[in-house]
Amino acid sequence: MNARQKAERTGLLFLALLLIGGAVLMYRGNDAVALGAAEKEGILTAEQVKMAFHSVSGRLVKVHVTEGDVVKKGDVVMEIDAKDTELAIKKTKAQIAQSQLDDATMTLNVAQAGVEQQQQLLDKLLAGAQDTGATDGIALPTIAQERASAANMSNDVAALESQRQALVVALEELETQKERLTMRAPEDGKILKVLLKEGEMVAAGTPVVLLESNRSYYDIYLSEEQAAGLAEGDEVTGVTVAGKKQVKGTIQLLTQAPGFADLKQSREKGQADLSAFQVRIYIEPTDGVVPGMTIGVKGL
Repeated sequence: MNARQKAERTGLLFLALLLIGGAVLMYRGNDAVALGAAEKEGILTAEQVKMAFHSVSGRLVKVHVTEGDVVKKGDVVMEIDAKDTELAIKKTKAQIAQSQLDDATMTLNVAQAGVEQQQQLLDKLLAGAQDTGATDGIALPTIAQERASAANMSNDVAALESQRQALVVALEELETQKERLTMRAPEDGKILKVLLKEGEMVAAGTPVVLLESNRSYYDIYLSEEQAAGLAEGDEVTGVTVAGKKQVKGTIQLLTQAPGFADLKQSREKGQADLSAFQVRIYIEPTDGVVPGMTIGVKGL
């Protein structure tokens, strides 16, 4: 056999292998959805939380964490300068203390008591005068004046009460604002990124810390037949590809898989590939199981 014949045979063999491989791939499907439905595996992903100061801004005076730190819920992460807010709180407390509401209320109580005493005296005088038939000359104007004075005092007290209530509300708002100047971790997790340094200005609502939470999940893709027997809330046990550790989890999302055109890059497989379902499974914390590991589910 000469060199040319050997080359032809090698070429034919290579072409045959290529055709067989292509046929197998066409039969099984090699797009993301099809492979996901066949393997039932997903990458474990930790949810990330973008932390920001709520409705407050100012100069950052203290950063208590660095990237890689593990924090617990409630741990102090950052602080904004609170001097101006503290001064406003002291001023409002002083205004509340200087309010004349207590004195005005006491004066009103005394005036109302005097009116009641005058009314009682008048009732006695009227009762005696009716027996004698002499009702003229009773001190009615004096009681009317005292009643009018008490009514004016009552209006003054109501105005002072309204002013004090407004100051109390303002004080509560300032104290809430002061609390918001201290950022605390909303949940347990790891600090992935600190976006600002001490001394820099912070804008309200702008993310300043990226937190990786302890809530982890992985997605698998199932065919319509495979997903038919599942429901959100069902418990699922997965197995890590590395180490073969069992991982318990709960289905939190069961929905039609999104973005088919992006996942497939084509729709040449027909309508069958468009009926895949996305299953998101949140796992229970397990030693040795960390984000980035691949978890597979058998028996679905």
